Amino acid sequence: MPLKIQSEKVPEGNNCMLSDTKEVPTVTLGDFVLRLEVEEPRSELLEKARRELRETPDLARESLATLQDLIREERDKGLVAPADNIAWLTRFLRPTKFYPDSAFNLVKNYYSFKKKHKNIYEDLKPSKEKNIFNHDILTVLPMRDQEGRRMLVLELGKKWKHNKCSLDEVYKGAVLFMEAAMLEPETQICGAEVIFDMDGLSMQQTMQFTPSFAKRIVDWLQDSVPLRIKGIHIVNQPYIFNIVFNLFKPFLREKLKSRIYFHGTNRDSLHKHLSPKVLPKSYGGTCDVPRITGPQWYELLSLIDDEYDAINSYGYKEIIKA
Repeated sequence: MPLKIQSEKVPEGNNCMLSDTKEVPTVTLGDFVLRLEVEEPRSELLEKARRELRETPDLARESLATLQDLIREERDKGLVAPADNIAWLTRFLRPTKFYPDSAFNLVKNYYSFKKKHKNIYEDLKPSKEKNIFNHDILTVLPMRDQEGRRMLVLELGKKWKHNKCSLDEVYKGAVLFMEAAMLEPETQICGAEVIFDMDGLSMQQTMQFTPSFAKRIVDWLQDSVPLRIKGIHIVNQPYIFNIVFNLFKPFLREKLKSRIYFHGTNRDSLHKHLSPKVLPKSYGGTCDVPRITGPQWYELLSLIDDEYDAINSYGYKEIIKA
């Protein structure tokens, strides 16, 4: 269906964006409007943050001040980061439950990981990754789940043309979606769910996965992404998917392993975790809001390329000594 994209002003006094972008895109899907939700959290979300993340005004102020000091000290080691941007600091404090030392470790892991995989992250932004979007194998479902979480879907079976779209491109696409999700206070608080749809996975596709790729994905999810990944759901997987998963298993720690669920074609199993009200019919759901296609996401996310440029401007830079 045609996509109606409009712009919405960033709320006054909200500094969630790292760039000078003053507007964010919105998408009209019939009667439903999908927005990049950058406004301050509602009172019920703040209550959820207090219960689950220890987030209170007093603790937030104390933790922010400590984290700022730690980041400023790290400048001597080449870290360039917006230490005065409260919203940016909060992105790292929420997934670490406002323990400043843990948040600081996450900051270091996040940027060290980007430096280690510079070939993937350098100048990474939507407008330069048209191919992965054109293949239409990644999307974010329009509605949040029953816990307020964003849901990312990757279709790596029959829809994935592995000889035309590499796994590295798939990874880049996932990173672009995750970076957008990190802008949203509600997603910072509630987290995200990931659905891997492996319907039609072939042996040729299976052979694209390597131990080094598996380690990179697990290192990213376990230690380097400032987002609460609450569940990874494998659906429609054939038996040969075991070959793929066996590559990942040696690198998984118990926390992440316990959040991976194998559903196959059992929709009742999936619905124990994700309400059918927010899932499309293809997953046994009743949500009739149209799916946003990959090319449509390309058009949408490219509108905030400046934000990705700002994201890419930070990190560990080479120290030039006089």
